[in-house]
Amino acid sequence: MVTITERKTKRDWAVFLEEIAEKYKEAEKITLVMDNLNTHEPGALYESFPPEKAKALWDRFEFVYTPKHGSWLNMAEIELNVLTGQCLNRRIDDVEIVRKEANAWQEHRNNKNAKVNWQFTNDNARIKLRRLYPTLDC
Repeated sequence: MVTITERKTKRDWAVFLEEIAEKYKEAEKITLVMDNLNTHEPGALYESFPPEKAKALWDRFEFVYTPKHGSWLNMAEIELNVLTGQCLNRRIDDVEIVRKEANAWQEHRNNKNAKVNWQFTNDNARIKLRRLYPTLDC
């Protein structure tokens, strides 16, 4: 799902979560992988919605945060790069045109059933990110 906003505010993020929850209303739990942007916090929901609604929304999600310096690990970042390269690789000075272009791209990409061919394995991670993995010295 792509949503174009003019800013990256807590309210924008809260409303986007509401849209995701509505789209997947049959799901018991929605796993959302995202970066560590300062707007991505529970307070955003409580600042945007009544407490009951904020809590209900928060409970619908399982949040998985990508490493702070590991955006290359995030498949969403890969998709954003594809979006930029295929759709938004020029100056567009009207946010409505950006929305229309991004929505058309999203529809095409989703209908195509595009996937990320993820090749980074646990073994690769243990080598590349060895400082994050404890070792047992015997």
